[in-house]
Parts: sequence; structure tokens; C-alpha cells
Amino acid sequence: MPHYSLNFVQNQLFMDLSATMVQNIIFGAIFMFFIAIAWLLAEFKGMKDEIRERLGINNETLKLKLQAYERFTLFAERSSLKNLVSRTSAAGLSVVDLQLALMETLRSEYEYNVSQQIYISADMWKAIGNLKDQNIFIINQLAATLPPNGNGIELSKRILEYVATTNSDLSAVVLSALQFEAKKLL
Repeated sequence: MPHYSLNFVQNQLFMDLSATMVQNIIFGAIFMFFIAIAWLLAEFKGMKDEIRERLGINNETLKLKLQAYERFTLFAERSSLKNLVSRTSAAGLSVVDLQLALMETLRSEYEYNVSQQIYISADMWKAIGNLKDQNIFIINQLAATLPPNGNGIELSKRILEYVATTNSDLSAVVLSALQFEAKKLL
């Protein structure tokens, strides 16, 4: 067996310990690097969630917004003059009674959905109000052309003729705008 001097053995041992310490320091640094990356990712996710929450962009809010668009879509459909007349029976009603019934239906549908305005844009809400107001205006104008005590069926016919001969169905425009805005959410 070769004979080594004590200094040589001490130097060799010191070098082995130094190499092991360097390796441990490198492994420790790598470990700390990965811990720092994991911490940063967690922080970024937290910040992202906080921003989304502040902006109202979360699943629950998205569901509420989409439900509002669904309700206003239903309102626009039901408020179209053609659908409004077909859902309201004119049998036995005078022109004035049918006029009032149609306007009350529009107003109650509108009021039922008024709380949903917080989930849609201001322009969309204005369009919904304009749809209601325009249809009430048309009903009033057409009713004014008939005798107040006349048969309500005559008013129904006038409204349906008006819808068939004019291209002024605001409900179709509102429906398109609702679909466009809802698709932007998705």
C-alpha cells in the first residue's frame, strides 16, 4: 500500500470536503431558485385573481351577465309588436282597452327586467328602453286612427299590417345588438 504524507491526505480530504460543499451550495441554490419561482407563480396567480375580482371577471359574474342578456333577449322577442299582439287576446276588448293592455304588458315586462341593467352596457340599456318607448308610441299612434270604442281586433290588424308593411322592427336590431354584446363576453 502506498505511503501518503499527512499533508497530502489533509489536502485531499480538504478538496473532497470543498467539492462536496460546493455541490451542496449549488443544489441549495437550485432548490432556492425553484422555491422562488413557485412563490412568484403563486403571487402572480393571486394578483391575477385579485384583478379579475376587482374588474368583476369571474365565473359567477359572467353567469349573471349572460343571464341578463338572456332575459333582455326574451324581452326583445316578447316586445316585438307582432309577438305582443299575438300574445294579447283582443276578443271582447275595445280599441282603448287593447291599447292599454298592450302598453301594460310592455311596461310590466320592462319593469320585471329593470334590475338586470347593471349587467349590460349603458348603450344596450338605452336601446332596451327605446324599444319599449317606440312600441308604445306606435301602439298609441295606430290606436289614435281608430274610434276609441271600436273593436280591439281592428287595432290588432292595424298593428300587424304596420309590422308587415314597414321595415321598422326595432326589436330585431336590439336582438342583434344583444347577441353581439353577449358574444363579446364569451
